[in-house]
Amino acid sequence: MREISLHILDIVQNSVVAGAARIEVFVDEDIAADKLTVKITDDGCGMTKEFLERVVDPFTTKRTTRKVGLGIPLFKNAAESTDGTFDIQSEVGKGTCVTAVFGYSHIDRQPLGDMADTMLGLFTSYEQIDFVYRHKVDDKEFEVVTADLKTVLDGVSFKTPEVYLWLSEFLKEGESELN
Repeated sequence: MREISLHILDIVQNSVVAGAARIEVFVDEDIAADKLTVKITDDGCGMTKEFLERVVDPFTTKRTTRKVGLGIPLFKNAAESTDGTFDIQSEVGKGTCVTAVFGYSHIDRQPLGDMADTMLGLFTSYEQIDFVYRHKVDDKEFEVVTADLKTVLDGVSFKTPEVYLWLSEFLKEGESELN
């Protein structure tokens, strides 16, 4: 994967498959500390201790359509190749938390990518899931809580053309104000 946003998309897809009703995505760009932290937390089915120990192996997957699962191993490698760290915690019936810390200025760090479009795609593809998206750059922060948006929209779909366009602009504007 060429961008961190694509890793985020992959991990969130795992959360969706795990039956999550709520997924939190937190991106923290701490330039002074030279760290980029990505944390994805869900309330899905979680993993057994035995599976969790093997999940960073590319030949470990719960999928029946193929015998290889590269998302988590690639995300781990991307973080560690920047002198960063990778951690995954999970508990059956409670959910999973994936944290990747990247060396912010490291030459091997992939670009973050288009987080506005990534989150827009997730919000509109999985409307049944409540997302909390926070992106922080030093002392500036942008947050979107889809449960709040759903309350205001009172049953109107994110896919409705007017809502989709508004949501797209809202996300792009929020992201642009961080720089």
